[in-house]
Amino acid sequence: MLNNRIKSLRKEMGWTQNDLATKINVSQQTIGSWEVGRAEPNSEVLIKLSELFGVTVDYLLGKTDKKQIINEDNKKEYTATDLDKMLDNAMSFDGEPMSDHDREVIRAYLKGKYGK
Repeated sequence: MLNNRIKSLRKEMGWTQNDLATKINVSQQTIGSWEVGRAEPNSEVLIKLSELFGVTVDYLLGKTDKKQIINEDNKKEYTATDLDKMLDNAMSFDGEPMSDHDREVIRAYLKGKYGK
């Protein structure tokens, strides 16, 4: 399960194995070993991966299928559905409903940042 989650999240972010390896300071071969299930990251690296992908360690390990997005303060976890609901109800700075274009720009940003 872990191997599939790492590979899937990496691809969602549009990263190569080498890109991910560079971000967490391991070799591309290490990422490849994780993705085929020959090896697994240690707990310290699991936390790095969790923070990098913006998901919980439980999600990475397959303990839950509920993909959760963690805000930068790690104070509250948001599911992709939660964020969609917030955006659907979002107002612009002038108090008017947010335009569809603005919502999509924010969704694209969040997808890139959190890999949802």
